[in-house]
Amino acid sequence: GDTGSVAYLLGSLHVLTQASYPLPAVIDKAFTDSKVLVEEVDIDQAADPAVMMSALAKAMLTDGRTLDQLVSPQTYAEVKRRAETSGIPLMALQRMKPWLVAVTLMAPTLQAAGFKPELGIDQHYFDRAKSSGMRRQALETLGYQLDRFDQLAPALQEDLLKTTMEDLDAEVTGVTEMAAAWKAGNTAAIEKLTLSALQASPELYRRLLVERNVNWVPHVEACVKENKACFIVVGAAHLVGPDGLPTLLSKKGYKVTQQ
Repeated sequence: GDTGSVAYLLGSLHVLTQASYPLPAVIDKAFTDSKVLVEEVDIDQAADPAVMMSALAKAMLTDGRTLDQLVSPQTYAEVKRRAETSGIPLMALQRMKPWLVAVTLMAPTLQAAGFKPELGIDQHYFDRAKSSGMRRQALETLGYQLDRFDQLAPALQEDLLKTTMEDLDAEVTGVTEMAAAWKAGNTAAIEKLTLSALQASPELYRRLLVERNVNWVPHVEACVKENKACFIVVGAAHLVGPDGLPTLLSKKGYKVTQQ
């Protein structure tokens, strides 16, 4: 900012392996130099059973329909095959909307390769901030995040499910490449790995990235203008590309540099 006040932006990988730790010293220094942690959601609130049940209720089919009635026979056959391979009860998936099925099928593949949410960057710094008494703020609610998927048209939800299943076998390789690019600070590789598929679907790109980035700009500005010394952790995809936070902030006159 004009006064020399600083806010730190850290791109998060929401799942990582133990091998990714300890993190680079430059990141930890930025964290210890900050007074406020800002993340996408309040992880404590998101983990609250009541909040989780309320948020997930909208992701479940409650009108008597089942998954096999919402997607094509070919898509459903592949869901059934993937469920059997992953050990997920098909009965449970039958009650889910297609977008939640996509998320659910991805988790076991990543977990089996050691990529766990409890080792994600956002969880790591949330735990540190909580134990040290650092102030914490959230950019949005869990309900809003889930709405980004839940409000997708049915056809787009099925497309998301199909694409997820098609990419599942390569998912571990992709996340491994992403972790390597993240560790090296290779923003060009991160942009290619995270944005290529999303940009192929303008609606997904707009709902999952562009709209949220635009919403977050005022929060980052407030941190800089009020000199709150914020450490802001959001998904790495939000920090790259023509609609990423650094680009949006640069256009508003802020100096953005990569450390």
